[in-house]
Amino acid sequence: MIKKSGFAAIFGKPNAGKSTLLNHLLKYNLSVVNRKVQTTRNKILGILTEENYQIVFIDTPGELEPKYELQNFMLSEIKSSLDEADVVIQITDILNINFEELRKTEDRFGELLKNKKRIIALNKIDLINKDKILPVIEKLSGLYINSDIIPVSALKNENTGELLNLIVKYLPEGDFFYDKDELTDKPEKFFVSEIIREKILRFYHEEIPYSVMVNITEFKERSEILTYINADIVVERETQKIIIIGKKGEGLKRIGEKARMDIENFLNKKVYLDLFVKVRKDWRNDKKFIRENYG
Repeated sequence: MIKKSGFAAIFGKPNAGKSTLLNHLLKYNLSVVNRKVQTTRNKILGILTEENYQIVFIDTPGELEPKYELQNFMLSEIKSSLDEADVVIQITDILNINFEELRKTEDRFGELLKNKKRIIALNKIDLINKDKILPVIEKLSGLYINSDIIPVSALKNENTGELLNLIVKYLPEGDFFYDKDELTDKPEKFFVSEIIREKILRFYHEEIPYSVMVNITEFKERSEILTYINADIVVERETQKIIIIGKKGEGLKRIGEKARMDIENFLNKKVYLDLFVKVRKDWRNDKKFIRENYG
């Protein structure tokens, strides 16, 4: 039996549906999904293994014009992912197509993409009249001459099977990179930190979600049924710390309660979760700090 295996990078603008698509293709909620931009900060590998193929998906941060060091790091994550990929899935929101922005993307990443098999996944077709899809595809065909264009709905799972078949078609032949039972390259504590951060993204608005990082300082199994987790919620200003903690600690308590329930479901065991809020001034522009915690 011929085996195929390779790396497939998923990239596009913030909120285009990259993480939602990855989760559906894997049939597992690997990546944080939230309507706020900058939800994904690191590249995350998601591994799909079937009898005759293995796809190592790379979920990338949303493409942004960098304004501070954290966003420069996120841009470098996109570039390294595209460089590693055998197949690139460029996900585009059909409701928010901006051809000027798409051309800027070509200017920025075109050199990395010129020798790649590229699939344009035209997402969110469940939110548009079907008779409007074909004209959009025809217009995109002029920009992406050598690429496949496939309309999908990551949320409703429309045409995702066809997309998967197309990815497999372009995979090179070769042995699998990972054991068949592996789902990702990230350790458990990475996903625990992402669960906590997702609660902050959900509960807070304005600048706070983008100024927060979560650092797991202790992750210890106390017994077969109990894991102790200590996590620092790092913010940039004292005012942000006050807002997250909330009146009489109610804000932090709410984050902890909701996060603990999801972490217990993820680890399939009881969890004791300790959360602390700490201030590190202007950490998003601290290159050394970012590399230590995200690199």
